[in-house]
Amino acid sequence: MAVPDRRAARPAVPSPITRQERQDAMAGTRHIAMIGCTTPSHVYPSLGVIAELVRRGHRVSYAIGDRLAGLVKATGAQAVTYPSTLPAGDGDWPDNPAAELATAMFLTEARHTLPLLRERFDHDRPDLLLYDLGGQAGRVLGTLLAVPAVLLAPSWVTWEGFEEEHREALDAMRSSPDGIRYHTAFTAWLAEFGIDRDAWDWMSEPGPTLGLIPPVLQPRLDRVRPGVRFVGPCLDPARLAEQTWSPPAGERRTLLVSLGTVFNDRPDIYRAVGSAFAGSDWHVVMAVGERVDLAALGPLPPNVEAHRSVPQLGVLAHADAFLTHAGMGSCVEALWFAVPTVAVPLAAEQFGNAAILAALGVGQHLDATGALDPALVRAAVEQVASSAEIAARLGAIQAAVRAGGGVEGAADAIEAFLP
Repeated sequence: MAVPDRRAARPAVPSPITRQERQDAMAGTRHIAMIGCTTPSHVYPSLGVIAELVRRGHRVSYAIGDRLAGLVKATGAQAVTYPSTLPAGDGDWPDNPAAELATAMFLTEARHTLPLLRERFDHDRPDLLLYDLGGQAGRVLGTLLAVPAVLLAPSWVTWEGFEEEHREALDAMRSSPDGIRYHTAFTAWLAEFGIDRDAWDWMSEPGPTLGLIPPVLQPRLDRVRPGVRFVGPCLDPARLAEQTWSPPAGERRTLLVSLGTVFNDRPDIYRAVGSAFAGSDWHVVMAVGERVDLAALGPLPPNVEAHRSVPQLGVLAHADAFLTHAGMGSCVEALWFAVPTVAVPLAAEQFGNAAILAALGVGQHLDATGALDPALVRAAVEQVASSAEIAARLGAIQAAVRAGGGVEGAADAIEAFLP
């Protein structure tokens, strides 16, 4: 786990303040800054909220790696861009997210971006800072600028007793050579800015938090700390309107298959799905990502189509079942559209999400650590798609999820934090 060389040349300063921004600041317009994380799965959950804040007349700056600036600009926010150190391609992420992605990579990005963001916002101080879980520079920036900072959490938050429940795994990680190096580097980084805190303690106390997931997907909901408020999914209305898809003519049922965008190099799973539904009354739509060699899938049945990506929200609007890796975004979207799931978790929190979906009674959980049996895949999909009990539970959960507040409730909550 390499710690970046502090003597390395600093990259270019992020995009400068415009004349209009200076005029807005002088006119008294409220300025909200979002410190994002340059990976799409961390950007999409907040886009609808950002667009709503802009619609309400706030001036919003969104700090993001330059390659994702287009996502931000579509909301009407000002993209404050910089060259991100996070991997750009799906195949560039490490195979061990717990040891690498969630620790060293995000810390490297924070150390890289904080001086740039501080220089930018020292001259255009926001009234409120928002930040993503992966945008670790955000909370430190709030401390340095003496500006309130609110975490927008697109996944689980920790709860009272979390460390005790996971003591063995946490101790093993923290006492490993990588864990020790990470802790030392993070604590030293905080100290550079006069923050005399132990890194583990700092990370376990993130301050005010808005959860952008439905409460039913949060473990130990009754023990979540008081500073957390769940506003539920904030699916961007523009993205919902843009992502359309029509099923082929006929009376086939539709199965969506997606393993996300990072840990999806599993051609064996896609081949098993193709075999499972050959000659069936199902139309199968598979999104296989950028890492899979399409030729390695072999000839697929006529009712099975494979694409690098698909308009997932558009397909889910018509789907009868969803075979998913159980990433948080996909779990939220499945509940939003009341689509039963067959979860094949592959990494990180996906295993916990899959267990929650099964406990809710809205899907099945298959072990994908080895080869998937096509017969088991077919049986699981048929069962979840034909169950009246699952359909009834999904209907009730969908109603609660859509009534959770969404973009308007999240914007209301954010405005309440404005000084």
